[in-house]
Amino acid sequence: MAITRFKRLRQSLEDLFPERHLYVRSGGEMRGYVFSTGKQLICAAGVAAAALWMGVCTAAMMVNALSVSSTDQMVIKQKAYYERLNADRQARLNSAVAQLSASSGSLDELANSVEKRHAALALLVSDFKGVPGAAQALQISKPHTLGASPVERIQATRMDQERLIDAAETFAKSRAERLRMAMRMAGLDAGSFTGRGGSSLGGPLIEAKDPRALAAVLDVDEDFASRIQHAATDMSDMRKLSAASQKLPFYRPTGNPALSSSYGVRFDPFTHRPAFHSGLDFPGSFYTPIMATAPGVISFVGVRSGYGNVVEIDHGNGFKTRYAHLQAASVRVGQRVAIGQRIAAMGSTGRSTGPHLHYEVWVNGRAQNPNRFLKAGEYVQQAS
Repeated sequence: MAITRFKRLRQSLEDLFPERHLYVRSGGEMRGYVFSTGKQLICAAGVAAAALWMGVCTAAMMVNALSVSSTDQMVIKQKAYYERLNADRQARLNSAVAQLSASSGSLDELANSVEKRHAALALLVSDFKGVPGAAQALQISKPHTLGASPVERIQATRMDQERLIDAAETFAKSRAERLRMAMRMAGLDAGSFTGRGGSSLGGPLIEAKDPRALAAVLDVDEDFASRIQHAATDMSDMRKLSAASQKLPFYRPTGNPALSSSYGVRFDPFTHRPAFHSGLDFPGSFYTPIMATAPGVISFVGVRSGYGNVVEIDHGNGFKTRYAHLQAASVRVGQRVAIGQRIAAMGSTGRSTGPHLHYEVWVNGRAQNPNRFLKAGEYVQQAS
């Protein structure tokens, strides 16, 4: 069977590549060349191999030319960004020199004017004082222009202005975004804490939506004033979110981070049946200090069914916290407490199997998962 197939294959190849004769006449002589089937097959194989090799090399070259690594793309983007930045700064400088040429003022006067704008920007950045991390990120350093020419003074001062406004925009935006993330972790809408309005910029109250007024006060162009506006808006949001986070129950009620029971459905320790648990249980020993998780006013001190001795704090804006199974309370109704202030001692009163704190967070009359607020608080502390 195999011999028959081999014979058929051989016959097919002989039909495809029959023996060929080539006659060449040169100098009155006739020469003949015979191309057998085997020689023709060798030549065809060589041509096919060469074509395949050329195809592979061409494809590899095209793939290599078209494929750019992610690192190369990042380098190209960064290069393009800095080229645009340098071009923008050079254009600003050229514009300033052109304004000088069109006026009757001197180059020294223009340099002094630019340095005054630098001082105005420094006053604006001073609004960040008191914000953790702002002193390092927005350090003010007067450019070293002693003995420099007026053009060098202009360029050095404008470069430092660009650095300052870039740093202010980046710092305010990143910190505001981090606080927004903490709000989302707690299940809250950050927009409800950052109403848009006026921003106190460098002393005078200027509407953030009016860059022309800001440009007039700071003696800068409108484009630069618009960048200051964005930085001021982010700074305003950052301050409002930071202030709001200080009023929300982000603090831990005990020094022990461990939990003995979580929020949600669990097996009741008395009935041994599934039941909803509306808070977190923190284990500890009798008389372990219990602290307020946010500033507020004591709204209830007494006994509640199943909870035993209870202290409740109203934090305003619909937020309330409840501390249960207490051994004793150290506050009274109507008393204002600060964040981290001791309000009670851990106990085992009410429906309890041992000393622990049952802690609840309520928003607009509905119990929430306190663990979300604790994680948000940890995230806020990392941003500080």
